[in-house]
Amino acid sequence: MSVQLSALCRRLAVAGLVTLSASAAFAQTSLNMWYHGAGNKAEKDILVGIIKDFNASQKNWKVQLEEFPQESYNTSVVAAATAGKLPDIMDIDGPIMPNWAWSKYLQPLNLPAGATDKFLPGTIGRYNGRVYSVGLWDAACAIFARKSVLQEHGIRIPTLGKPWTKSEFDGALVTLQKSGKFQYPIDLGMAWKGEWYSYAFGPFLQSHGGDLLNTAAPTATANGALNSKAGMAFGDWWQSVFTRKMTPGTSQDGADRETGFIDGKYALQWNGNWAALPALKKYGSDMVFLPAPDFGKGGKIGGASWQFGVSATSKNAKGANAFIAFSLQDKYLAAFSDAIGLIPSTAAAAAMTKNYAKGGPMEVFFSLAAKQATLRAITPAYPVATREFEKALADIANGAKVADALDTAADAIDSDLKKNNNYR
Repeated sequence: MSVQLSALCRRLAVAGLVTLSASAAFAQTSLNMWYHGAGNKAEKDILVGIIKDFNASQKNWKVQLEEFPQESYNTSVVAAATAGKLPDIMDIDGPIMPNWAWSKYLQPLNLPAGATDKFLPGTIGRYNGRVYSVGLWDAACAIFARKSVLQEHGIRIPTLGKPWTKSEFDGALVTLQKSGKFQYPIDLGMAWKGEWYSYAFGPFLQSHGGDLLNTAAPTATANGALNSKAGMAFGDWWQSVFTRKMTPGTSQDGADRETGFIDGKYALQWNGNWAALPALKKYGSDMVFLPAPDFGKGGKIGGASWQFGVSATSKNAKGANAFIAFSLQDKYLAAFSDAIGLIPSTAAAAAMTKNYAKGGPMEVFFSLAAKQATLRAITPAYPVATREFEKALADIANGAKVADALDTAADAIDSDLKKNNNYR
């Protein structure tokens, strides 16, 4: 607002024609915020509440929210970046952040010292040593199981300190299959596509000792990582799960994925904390959430969910950072958790929730996120790498030769790296 207009507001206030609070409101600079969850009322209500509190807490900035469907959100951001019309604040899917930072869609955050010191590792988006994004929640996968089923079949209940080994996990699946009581011993969620593959199954590859690509090398490469000896061992195991009919294949019906475990069709299920409440409602104290198996390099699960960042072109970066810092209060992290069931970013916030507090029905997921969460490959090449990984795993599940599928994926990822000068 201009100096002249500010002065006019003050004179009108003195004259009693406007209130001082109204003149202060006129002074607020608008901050545009884009959000990916259009249609998610519970999540939106919490976010709108934070925005309302922030806008009322100070006189300089006013956040205005614009919603997008998740399916079209990333495309909208890319189009806006091309047109030079990015908002001040936007949310970003964690593993996509390095690509957007490299593409100069984002600028590093400038938050108060210590603002994220107590946050779960997966909620902090770092690239080239700098923090570009921070999340108000995270998610964690676990093996859904019933204690009574495991005990009936003499299967050890694993702990975070002593997860199943690869051989124990395989033995449990064989035992459950031989019981004849279930359509499948485990449901891996093959009805879900896209990012589910890298988020849910990439950690199995990492636990074998492989990865989507090696970003630590002088020149990042997928060859020697995805199709390494460890990668091939993962691929062989992955294919065996389908050839032995341990889990539904890629044609799994979506409805079976949603209710198959609850209906008793599947003995075990690989799923996330967002699906825990229906299972708890059905099975109560018989329900257990087990850590990921250790395939040789430690039990691992995916980390990093949606996070907030500041666009590189924002002319109001100070205000955008102020809003993000404001949103990191434990009471807001807890409110999001209670509203949408995801894991709050700090232990203090978890203690304020009904599900993740000590003794709560989902407390274990916070520990899983703290101890087993592993970030997907931190590289601008991630969007290509995750797409190729999904194709390779689907092909292997459907009978393709493991070496051919992984080699093809690794070559495609390396081709993208070369085309983009290794994203330097």
